[in-house]
Amino acid sequence: MLVKQNSEFLFLFEANMTNPNGDPDQENKPRMDYETNTLLVSDARRKRDCRDFMKEKGYQIFVDTLRENKVPMIVMFDHIRESYFSDSRKIERLKNRNPDLKKRWMLGDDPDKFTEQYENVKKKTKKKAEFTQFNNLLLTEIIKDSLIDIRLFGSAMAVENVSRTFTGPVQINWGYSLHPVELIRSNTITSIMSEDSSTFGKKHKVHYALVAHYGTINKFSAQKTSMTETDREIFRKSLVQGMMNQLSDSKQGQIPLLYLEVIYEDDFDGYLGDLRRFIDVDFNADRSIRNIKDLQKVDFSRLGAVIKEMKTWKYVKEVIAWKEPFMDTDRLNLPEHEEIDLWKPLPVREA
Repeated sequence: MLVKQNSEFLFLFEANMTNPNGDPDQENKPRMDYETNTLLVSDARRKRDCRDFMKEKGYQIFVDTLRENKVPMIVMFDHIRESYFSDSRKIERLKNRNPDLKKRWMLGDDPDKFTEQYENVKKKTKKKAEFTQFNNLLLTEIIKDSLIDIRLFGSAMAVENVSRTFTGPVQINWGYSLHPVELIRSNTITSIMSEDSSTFGKKHKVHYALVAHYGTINKFSAQKTSMTETDREIFRKSLVQGMMNQLSDSKQGQIPLLYLEVIYEDDFDGYLGDLRRFIDVDFNADRSIRNIKDLQKVDFSRLGAVIKEMKTWKYVKEVIAWKEPFMDTDRLNLPEHEEIDLWKPLPVREA
């Protein structure tokens, strides 16, 4: 089933003696707003975690390699198209999902001849316009069906004279720390190895940061990319487990703490807006922050009150949340919610 409600979410994690998102323009130091000493984390970092994890679980992603070798986009799509031509079930799924493609189908019913017929029709100048329309539909449906990151995050692409821009249903804002952070003053030297040489650089990390991302899931974009409810579940787990599986030296110390999603009624077309503005965080400016207990208050009470009011207006359908099982959440005063398990393993996708 395709996603049919707007929703918006918060994702909180803590960074302890780590570098969540190095800035290549600043010697790979943690990204910072130096005027406020606020740690910043890009949306691209979160999406990269998700993509890498989904790839490990057997899902095809748009920016990828073929058999571990870098290949042009056209070669990748040729490979993907062939995998569909050799499986009549995949083709039937595409045709059933898009009646226009079924109506314009030009390759008969024999999977063994799809590739041959495709090349033959492609060469026939009299059917060029008809083939172009068919090919556009075919490749668009294959892209949406095979590449989960396109269904989630969208992309712009051009292949086989087919240009498509997909606006991703899932949009993630840059994350920021909910308090000032301190960089570790260290001159530690690390060896950086490349294919034929090695250089030396410094390790840059923060002592501690409680970081919050805000994001939205748009039902209209979901209809266009064919994002399903299953895709949404995969995204949620990839957001949490993708971070847990970033085992590089610079990423050790990151712990996902909370995922909270407000799901709206089917007929509600708006959003509450950046949910982080309803979180109250207090700290002692004269004391260094080294863990979450050093924050005097992290309180979601105002968010809960706003959601409760929107429920009386029949705008909010439900609120779901995952909390790190061993985190003390009593003092957070989270909104009323249904608990979900984002530690539950994501099954490996069969080819």
